[in-house]
Amino acid sequence: MSYNTKGYIFITFFRLSSFFSGSFFLKVIGMPVRVFYKILIQWFFGIDIPDTTKIGKGFKLYHGQGLIIHKDVIIGDNVSIRHNTTIGLAYENGGCPKINNNVTIGANSVVIGGIEIGDNSIIGAGSVVVKDVAPNTVVAGNPAKKIKTNA
Repeated sequence: MSYNTKGYIFITFFRLSSFFSGSFFLKVIGMPVRVFYKILIQWFFGIDIPDTTKIGKGFKLYHGQGLIIHKDVIIGDNVSIRHNTTIGLAYENGGCPKINNNVTIGANSVVIGGIEIGDNSIIGAGSVVVKDVAPNTVVAGNPAKKIKTNA
């Protein structure tokens, strides 16, 4: 669950719309829910996360405005993301990031390319991450560099 109203509304409608994106039959009967998701979440809230994105349990979204996540990104459990963040492709037909468990991503960050963000990592605000981040690591900057390792 998220810690703010917008985050709570997002994750509730994301999970519901995601359920209806499964099979052809579910897509047909769930079309009104999926359309409502696109209008409310993507247009009004400014959160561009397709309902087919794989997001684990315990996802926390703070504010969310200006958040863009590609449909092929994989997000693990207990991940926290702040506003104005982009997670996706570095170039057309490239790979997308895999964000593992217990990761925190600061505001105004960019995480792009076929990279992996390790468990228990922290990405500082305003960072541009284009290389793998080892587990238990704090990175920040443009380009992001290791600041410290959390033991």
